[in-house]
Amino acid sequence: MKRIIIYSICTLLSLAVIGQKDSTVKKKDRKRDVLIETNYGNIVVRLSDSTPLHRDNFLKLVKVGFYDSVLFHRVIQNFMIQGGDPDSKRAKAGVPLGNGGPSYRIPAEFRTSLFHQKGVIAAARDNNPEKSSSGSQFYIVQGKKFTDAGLDSTETYRLKRKLPAEHREVYKSIGGTPHLDQNYTVFGIVVKGLDVVDTIAAVPTSKGVDKDRPLEDARIIKTKLIKRKK
Repeated sequence: MKRIIIYSICTLLSLAVIGQKDSTVKKKDRKRDVLIETNYGNIVVRLSDSTPLHRDNFLKLVKVGFYDSVLFHRVIQNFMIQGGDPDSKRAKAGVPLGNGGPSYRIPAEFRTSLFHQKGVIAAARDNNPEKSSSGSQFYIVQGKKFTDAGLDSTETYRLKRKLPAEHREVYKSIGGTPHLDQNYTVFGIVVKGLDVVDTIAAVPTSKGVDKDRPLEDARIIKTKLIKRKK
């Protein structure tokens, strides 16, 4: 009983500390990058000023420590790594994840200049008609390189429209996930640590009820704002 009481008090104190952190997004915050420390290495993300709602929401969550200790709970090689579910922090092995997060959604901010090339960070979402984003869950694209024939097929059968010529060149040279364009909001890009994304994307994952969850936890240890390097 004493252990339970002590644990409860510690939990409440931890929540109180987080609640006291300044979640106000200041002008200087928008000029910083986000460091994502993982147990596989560090990833540095630069957020886009073209998607201010998603940018500021992500900055706010980073500032209050929301992402500290969450898992990349859904990992698919040659596609993406997904995290941001607070329920994953202390999740037992084998438990399906992906439904946790704040009660709010973020309105979609689709921009033709932001597309799903390798290394972008984008907002996950459920199947809602407005295509509004999850309040916290995100994914980083690994993707794959495409041929012209593969892109033609994606345009015809998945997008039902033509991709810009410059986007096609990027998908052929760098890779990505073009079928997601204009369906999920891209709000930044990895500027350092793509090798870490590749490493996490390659870990063994479950084929059970917790499908695509890494068999060994891929964890975000901490996120924080850092000085932007030019």
